[in-house]
Amino acid sequence: MYIFQVAALLIAFLYYGNAQTSTVAVNPTIELSADGLKQLAAIVAPVFHPSRGSYFSLNLFSGFPEDLEVSDYCVELLAIFGQRYSTYVTCLVSAARPVKVCQNCYGSYDNLMDIYTNISSDQMGPGNVSCRDSLLRSDRLMLVFLLYNNLEDIWTGSECNSCVSLGLHSLTNDTLYFMATLNQSLRCFEKFQQGNHSALCKECKATYRGLNELYSRMEKNRTLCIDIEDSRMFLSSPCPASCSFCPSSST
Repeated sequence: MYIFQVAALLIAFLYYGNAQTSTVAVNPTIELSADGLKQLAAIVAPVFHPSRGSYFSLNLFSGFPEDLEVSDYCVELLAIFGQRYSTYVTCLVSAARPVKVCQNCYGSYDNLMDIYTNISSDQMGPGNVSCRDSLLRSDRLMLVFLLYNNLEDIWTGSECNSCVSLGLHSLTNDTLYFMATLNQSLRCFEKFQQGNHSALCKECKATYRGLNELYSRMEKNRTLCIDIEDSRMFLSSPCPASCSFCPSSST
């Protein structure tokens, strides 16, 4: 955040050797910190007198205006953004297999979206300060925007809004019901997995068919997200070919 001040001081030191200066005692105990840099700038700037042949002038210092500095309020918002960004990414990684990025991470995404909305808003915060320009537009890379946009693309590409209620407060009823039916089918398969599968084909048939019918309705109503799509593919693996209702069966 103090890169402009540091750059200005470096330029000042380059000129210092060729400049016509007065003798000034510099305190060697000044720390390389925000306050220390300001103290050093206060010492160097007053004694800087460029020679006539210099190609530069003190106008260089006007290229680092004070209004480009990030306020304490914006620094605080940036820190919160970083914490919530990290929390959401950690959730995504842990929910990668089996895919549960919508079920497990909608809360952390909601928190991230809230702080980004605060940062990108043109409304003034404490001290009549808006952080939109200083945090989103002050660098050519627009790093904060890119970081948020990349995670938003993951959320959108996963169709998580189809499985989460408006306001991102909970999963939809359809999603909860599908997951409950899915778990019931998985428990049935696990219970009757051993043996000749005749019991499995009999006992698990109704639950499995009900699950597929529910999936078809949700697909038609466009209420599927990546969690549901992936879970249905996962469910096909324990379904034995000897059962007529299994996808791998020839009947």
